Amino acid sequence: MHMKSTIFVASVLPFLAAATPLRRNEPASSCNTGPVQCCNSVQSADSKSIAGLLSVLGVVVSDLTVFVGANCSPISVIGVGGNSCSASPVCCENNSFGGLIALGCVPVDLSL
Repeated sequence: MHMKSTIFVASVLPFLAAATPLRRNEPASSCNTGPVQCCNSVQSADSKSIAGLLSVLGVVVSDLTVFVGANCSPISVIGVGGNSCSASPVCCENNSFGGLIALGCVPVDLSL
C-alpha cells in the first residue's frame, strides 16, 4: 500500500470498531467458504466508512447491500479451542484481503 492509503486505513479502523455488530443467526458449522472470521466491525458496503476503505483498497463491490467485515482474523487464531470471538463472528465469501476486510459476510452463532 502507498503511504497515503496506510494513513487513511489507520485513521478509519477505529471508527469501524465502534460499529454495532450484526445479529448472530447462522450456525458456525454452516460456513463452507473457509474459516469463520472474527471481525472488529461488520457493515454494509454502502456505509460511508466501508465505502471509503473499499475505495482506498481498489475493491469494487457490485452489490452495495453485501456485508463487509473489517479488521478480521480467522477464529482459530483468536482463542483457546478455536471458538472465541468478542467482536463479530462471521462467515464470509471472500477472505482474500489479508484480514483488513472480508466480503459477503453473514453473522454466525458460535454456540451452534
